[in-house]
Amino acid sequence: MTAGAARIRPAVAADVPAIDRILRANDDADPAAALPPGAQDAYLAHLIARGTTVVAEGDAEVVGFAATVSNGRATHLADLFVLPSHHGRGIGRDLLAAVFADAWPRTTFASHDPAAMPLYIRSGMTPLWPSLYLRGDPRRLPDAPAELSVELASFADLARLEREWAAVDRMPEVAYWRTLPGAEPFVVARGGRPVAICLGRDRLNRIGRWIDRALVAPDVEPVGPLTTAIRRTAGGDLVGACVPGPSPLVPVLLEAGFRIAEWDVFLASEPDLVDPIRQLVNPGLL
Repeated sequence: MTAGAARIRPAVAADVPAIDRILRANDDADPAAALPPGAQDAYLAHLIARGTTVVAEGDAEVVGFAATVSNGRATHLADLFVLPSHHGRGIGRDLLAAVFADAWPRTTFASHDPAAMPLYIRSGMTPLWPSLYLRGDPRRLPDAPAELSVELASFADLARLEREWAAVDRMPEVAYWRTLPGAEPFVVARGGRPVAICLGRDRLNRIGRWIDRALVAPDVEPVGPLTTAIRRTAGGDLVGACVPGPSPLVPVLLEAGFRIAEWDVFLASEPDLVDPIRQLVNPGLL
């Protein structure tokens, strides 16, 4: 398959440095918070080994890449980026077709790139809600409900409970989770019964902590368990998370002084693939 002057091919492990360069070329974050070279190598290697990852080659260099992962419920577009110097050549369109093929249902998060949203809508997905990247001081949050406790868990425990609560298979992620800096899996429990799971880690730029993912059990009020998870993940440091816009946690965090540092939009081919009320999401691996 060709995309203008580019050739689409499967990605291999040796492509990781070139893919990292593409990611950083598209990163418009504050330079003080930008990721250093190589910070995402473990993530990129996981995408290549775990899902369907392709690159676009042009002029003897890799100029774009895309990756999807399937979790048993949907095929998720984890990333799609093209070097800015090659925008507008149709490379993104052909990368998207290569990784999705005929997989349905499908999901992704759209950045602020004005070309991204139309591309994803044309591929059968509908914009559903904003995802807000919130960051703040956990000490300003309301006190955790007294009946909730936090218990350390294994990575496999988190995957097992997510399968039970959301019909999503995270077992292929377990080995990757272990590579995350400062990774700590735990459950929030009430009376010895798990009511939420959370995976906390260091931010890849080493500035504070980040909630890689969190999920509340069905039919459990989400705010108490999620605020408990945020406090526990932070350990007194600044903490951030990607919070779905409809989540009842959003006004609680804003009232506590958390700041929206960035936002994007969640799209899906079906409206009920992700519950925005009960979870904090990982835009890459959903």
